[in-house]
Amino acid sequence: MSGCMSAFGGMGTIELCAGLKQLKEEHPPLLSQLDGLLSTVVKIENEENIIESFKELTDRTRSFIADLGPHSDREEGVLFEMMGEYIGRHSGPIAVMEYEHDRAKTLIGTYLTRTAEESAEFSEAEIRELAAMIKEAYYTLTEHFAKEENVLFPMAQRMLSEEEKAELHRRIREI
Repeated sequence: MSGCMSAFGGMGTIELCAGLKQLKEEHPPLLSQLDGLLSTVVKIENEENIIESFKELTDRTRSFIADLGPHSDREEGVLFEMMGEYIGRHSGPIAVMEYEHDRAKTLIGTYLTRTAEESAEFSEAEIRELAAMIKEAYYTLTEHFAKEENVLFPMAQRMLSEEEKAELHRRIREI
């Protein structure tokens, strides 16, 4: 049974190669931004200066997506592609990771599209509905990062050859 656990990254701490380490080290600043988004959503839920909090949420969301984009591109365009050669991309862990990326991007993209016009006015109900999208994106991404760190990155570390690990590092530095 312990062999099964290792397939899912459940066997202790594993030393990550430079490329995987870089991807993992990109998570804490993104998580910090996500925490800021959630705290702003909570202000809206608690009806604390709703209009001001909504503007703050929109500004924070724009900043967050600008930082998330390159990270996401490195994972999807390099890591997922490389792992997909071994385990496929249409089902299994990579398919789940891509679905979560798409879900979060759709939620954030819908929010940003609807809030793009600076002069647009929203009712409190609409503001709460929009804030709920960011809250869902928060939960999607925080769980997603945990899965990457605890399952996907250790799996990649074991799966990829030394040459592939060097290629991963080289390619993600280019993005």
